[in-house]
Amino acid sequence: MFLCVSPNPAIDKRLIVPSLSRGKVNRARTIQGYPGGKSAHVAMVLHTLGGNPRWIGPCGGESGRELLAGLSALGIQATACTTQQPTRTNLEIVEDDGTVTEILEPGSAPDSAEWEAFESACRSLFAESAENGRAIFSGSLPAHSTLGAYAGLVASARKFGCKTFLDTNGKPLRLALAEKPDFVKPNREEAGQLLGKPLGSFSDAIGALHMLLSLGADSAALSLGSEGLLFCSGVDAPVLFAPVVPIQPRSTVGCGDSAMAGFAFAIASRYSPEDTLRLAAACGQANCLADSPGAARLEDIQGFQKKISVQRLGSGA
Repeated sequence: MFLCVSPNPAIDKRLIVPSLSRGKVNRARTIQGYPGGKSAHVAMVLHTLGGNPRWIGPCGGESGRELLAGLSALGIQATACTTQQPTRTNLEIVEDDGTVTEILEPGSAPDSAEWEAFESACRSLFAESAENGRAIFSGSLPAHSTLGAYAGLVASARKFGCKTFLDTNGKPLRLALAEKPDFVKPNREEAGQLLGKPLGSFSDAIGALHMLLSLGADSAALSLGSEGLLFCSGVDAPVLFAPVVPIQPRSTVGCGDSAMAGFAFAIASRYSPEDTLRLAAACGQANCLADSPGAARLEDIQGFQKKISVQRLGSGA
């Protein structure tokens, strides 16, 4: 069972505009809404791959109902923890030249009783799935949340025997690493924040990957954006690199989430490290061609799997 845990879900609104002019009236050509937040994108791609994801998160207001209806329409089972505050809405503004601008709401923090209900519901799902569970924690935390919230959730999932996958940043990432998640996947900027310096070179990125392992992760990947994807399946394992296949993307929003789904599915399916990275990179690239974040098509994923090369860069840390 894949449990996609979403502490700060959203509705994603994609606006198509000819061009975006600051300080002026901009008229959208089209606007569409989709289930959002990183965990929703992960669940969508897992479903496309043939997995059986279950989404859980706090939801409130009309936007929360829209999120749940969208997940249900996609065939994704959802467990909603009701909140008084409405679910946030994120904007993705796509211009005709391919420029993408994101405006992300911080999200309202559930009150203490709502958060406890969410944590309790998570524990119930962890216990239900136990050693067959793969708990995937993705995205930001709501405003004013405890920075150790992810650490607590990872520890709880591991207590029940679930494998844990984490994609977040900043202090929540550092604190959660101490709970020894099975897999983490920040991007270059997020890893640089953790390290305390920009990752300007390729060797810097490999060093950051080793740092994630030394801080507690059992395995780790690092997204390098348009350059590609790094993966190391363990402290003594080789570092693998999958360069990007050149394409003209519609949007890169959700590509990291799609790659996360690929990693979780492949690791759960006991793929080799090379095939694990290949699937994850293919999912990320297929998302670039999708109509919305997380809506990568299976035929695109399979097509990229055939094109992506995986390079072995050397031994582990």
